Amino acid sequence: MFRNVLGRLVTETGCVRRYVVKALVTRKVSAASVSVRSFSDVKDEVGQPFDVSLLEFLVCPLSKKPLRYEAKTNELINKELGIAYPIVDGIPNMIPQEARLIQKDIDTSTTPMQD
Repeated sequence: MFRNVLGRLVTETGCVRRYVVKALVTRKVSAASVSVRSFSDVKDEVGQPFDVSLLEFLVCPLSKKPLRYEAKTNELINKELGIAYPIVDGIPNMIPQEARLIQKDIDTSTTPMQD
């Protein structure tokens, strides 16, 4: 019984080694034959449009308040917290760490001056 198990183990290990070596060689060849995209290609692509009907369901993950879509910047805006969530290829990126802070307008005439 042990001879049979040991024989299978040696045979299967050899098959796995041959498969791994073959896969590595194939990966090197396929990586070399793939064309590389440049950054200029990305500018020409048109991103997926954002589906405005999603605003009915989407809320800010931090404040749980509704968001406003800004078409000019392609972002979802939370005016209360001053956060803008980017939309990439029609998909809103709702990760708070990746959101952009919006500078709030500060009225300097009502702000007390310090001497």
